[in-house]
Amino acid sequence: MALSSGTKSERAMSKRPILAETRTPEGTRVVLFEDTWLRHILLPQQGHPELEPYLAVVLGVLPDPDHREPDPRPLRERFFKQDVGPSKWLMVVVDSEKEPPRIVTALGYGHGESPSGWTT
Repeated sequence: MALSSGTKSERAMSKRPILAETRTPEGTRVVLFEDTWLRHILLPQQGHPELEPYLAVVLGVLPDPDHREPDPRPLRERFFKQDVGPSKWLMVVVDSEKEPPRIVTALGYGHGESPSGWTT
């Protein structure tokens, strides 16, 4: 995982600065756009501002998740890590519809409970 400002070609294609990037266990590169982090994930009223000090932890979920599952939306996957961040579980959702795959949200999950349908 690394902080990144993106390559010139990525900036030209998306015009969205890349804040950071990480990889899945399979080695797929996944980016986190700056606006996703600041204007979606950390948005005070509707987002998850409690994650502000956990950027590195959010990025660390993807390479070594404790659990993975498909998201209800097509071409999205949920990655979970236990006992990191502000909750029992940290969930990071990756959308692979466009290149490069990107983190679209992250949030504390479960408040002490395991996600439905599985245990640790």
